[in-house]
Amino acid sequence: MKTLNIATRQSPLALWQAEHIKSRLEELYPDLTVNLVTMVTKGDKILDVPLAKIGGKGLFIKELEEALYEKRADIAVHSLKDVPMELPDGLTLGAYCERHRPTDAFVSNNYKHINDLPQGARLGTSSLRRQCQIAQFRPDLQIISLRGNVGTRLSKLDNGEYDAIILATSGLMRLGLDERIRHELDTIVSLPAVGQGALAIECRADDTAVLALLKPLNHEQSKICVLAERAMNRHLQGGCQVPIAGFATIENDKLVLNGRVGSVDGKILLKATHANLLTDDHVENALIADNVGIVVAKNLLMQGADKILADIYQNA
Repeated sequence: MKTLNIATRQSPLALWQAEHIKSRLEELYPDLTVNLVTMVTKGDKILDVPLAKIGGKGLFIKELEEALYEKRADIAVHSLKDVPMELPDGLTLGAYCERHRPTDAFVSNNYKHINDLPQGARLGTSSLRRQCQIAQFRPDLQIISLRGNVGTRLSKLDNGEYDAIILATSGLMRLGLDERIRHELDTIVSLPAVGQGALAIECRADDTAVLALLKPLNHEQSKICVLAERAMNRHLQGGCQVPIAGFATIENDKLVLNGRVGSVDGKILLKATHANLLTDDHVENALIADNVGIVVAKNLLMQGADKILADIYQNA
């Protein structure tokens, strides 16, 4: 290939992600010309409605996928937590890049720690996952919906609309906004979203040339972890914008997955964990990851996760 086109949203974070992959590819293939094809998605346009009510985070990638189908683009770079569990026919994730910080960040101009927030303080987040976990940890807080890109959310905080907001640590760091992070929430308080902190590259499933180009960008340990998380979410029939948390790690050659499902008000928070030894075989490890995810999901369903999720879908 002489030229490769990357479909990307126009938000600063999306552009950072696309530029990051562009530079990685240019380092690997000095003779390759890489172009960015920018576009605005439906999720970028509708900012006054909670995501759960308008279709979830899949709204941020639909136009990018159309560009892949129409061959206006060869790849699309996504934050994996925004990618639906089932991809459209003919498309695949050609690479799972090395995961960055997966945690949630506490951001405030007046308080150093979430524990320092006074009773009734206004906390902003766009995520039902964060909302349900923080509502259980601090039921006294007012948790208020917060939409927009990172800059917009920080502006709303700076304008005094919120006492604190919660954002993804990785997004702030990628934009060079590390100084805005007061602290990273412990995963005991807020378990990350499925795929949080990882970038994935989507392409056409039959495009062997592109798949070959992307192969060096794949990070096997990150891939195994997020495959387990996504298998759990898929078995729960959960989307990207529901109160489901899933975070896998590899410890001493063992894949460990923690999963949670909670009611939006934080009154119920179901938890499950499962672990399995990995092998030296990548294909076998992918099957192990899938099984670990399904075991955790079944455990959560036995505890009543299906009823919680059904209520949320009914009221969305």
